[in-house]
Amino acid sequence: MAARAPATVPVTVQVWGTLRNALDGRERVEVRAGTIRELLDRLGEDYPALRPQLARGVSISIDGAVYNGSWFKPLGPEQEIVLLPRITGG
Repeated sequence: MAARAPATVPVTVQVWGTLRNALDGRERVEVRAGTIRELLDRLGEDYPALRPQLARGVSISIDGAVYNGSWFKPLGPEQEIVLLPRITGG
């Protein structure tokens, strides 16, 4: 039996740092998405100026935990979702 995809729901995304420049300074945007992959795809569709940053890589924080590459992590409308410039370090 195939796993069911998470439902697409409206989520509010807080946008940090230089990523706000691609959103005309907006601190928050709302999109419909069921997973991190859908969220990033929708942001690229809805905000074309954000596409270059998305292509370079961004980090997603969900309820305080940072996810990089966890494309199928389900999202819910009550979660705190933050879009950040890619977090790197060593």
